[in-house]
Amino acid sequence: MFVGSLISIVASFIAVTAVLTMHEFSHALVAYKCGDPTPKWNRRLTLNPLRHFDPIGLVCFTLVGFGWANPVPINPSNFKRYRLGLALTACAGVVTNYIFAFLIYPVSLAVLFYMPEIPFLTEFLTDITGYLFAYSLSFCVFNLLPLYPLDGFRLVDALNRRRGKFFRFLRQNGQWILLGLIAESFICTLFVRAFGIYQMDWFNLLGWVMKFATGLFAWPITALWGLIPW
Repeated sequence: MFVGSLISIVASFIAVTAVLTMHEFSHALVAYKCGDPTPKWNRRLTLNPLRHFDPIGLVCFTLVGFGWANPVPINPSNFKRYRLGLALTACAGVVTNYIFAFLIYPVSLAVLFYMPEIPFLTEFLTDITGYLFAYSLSFCVFNLLPLYPLDGFRLVDALNRRRGKFFRFLRQNGQWILLGLIAESFICTLFVRAFGIYQMDWFNLLGWVMKFATGLFAWPITALWGLIPW
């Protein structure tokens, strides 16, 4: 039991590290290719996970299954084409996560169905491929929320020429709204798991949104790879 739990924790941590790192590196690479050297100057054009971690975001990811990394600093004024550069940079992370989820899913099925039973190794590979798929989808969907500092807000910023009161409100208060939703989700989950008060799950707003959207995003991947007779 202890060994199994330890294997699951290690696999989960490695998966979170990989997903967050790929996401932020994609932002840095696309911004650099669009003409902005800021990510490189800030040493973010790297696959070193220590350059990308945000402590609060990592804790949130660990506690409730969704969080964020340290946003890559960019200077949109350096982009060759301002709005196109903003939009491509905003989309880079979520697109990378979704493509990776598409590619890792058949690997997880292959491990599940064809991996011979090798003590510890089989369990580790099953866990890590499953976590990589689940976290990639979760991080992709979560970052599409139109709340600062997530990619969804940056995409809205890139596509929206107007800067009305609602936009400014989201820019100034988005991160507090986000933290409030995460805290509310954590409390609801705690009541359900620790005290068996399943009615609290009805009030888990962020949890419901994530569950619905993640299922929606996962369907094309599972449906397509499901056509193969495993």
